[in-house]
Amino acid sequence: MSGEDLLRSRGLRVTRPRLAVLEVLESSRGHLDVEEIAARVRQRLDAVSTQAVYDVLSALSRAGLARRIEPAGSPARYEARVGDNHHHVVCRGCGEIADVDCAVGDAPCLTPSQAHGFVLDEAEVTFWGLCPACQRKRDEETAVPHQRGDDQALPL
Repeated sequence: MSGEDLLRSRGLRVTRPRLAVLEVLESSRGHLDVEEIAARVRQRLDAVSTQAVYDVLSALSRAGLARRIEPAGSPARYEARVGDNHHHVVCRGCGEIADVDCAVGDAPCLTPSQAHGFVLDEAEVTFWGLCPACQRKRDEETAVPHQRGDDQALPL
């Protein structure tokens, strides 16, 4: 389905900024913050304000065409992967984010011990750890002296 058709199917007007943001999200397959999205949109359009990008992202998120995630201590990130039951893994070192498919069945994927009368439709899970690049960096920084090429041992 084209970007124009996607927007119309969700009751949104077709505008150049909306199409550009949608294209950026769909082509990135990542988790971009607003500044990254705005920079990529500006490569497609001559000028667009950061506020316009925020407004477009808000409209796309409300319409179910974009997903906003907010890992603790990080700026909001956006992705085009919507409508499925997936979670995220975040690197504590560099902030890289990757998708993790739900490990337990259909949405909401997890069942709390008490729902307090709520009808649950989603569980948002964020796994935290170190990505492979940050693991290598950590291992290099804590290598024994003969591997580092110096005579000073690292404190433990």
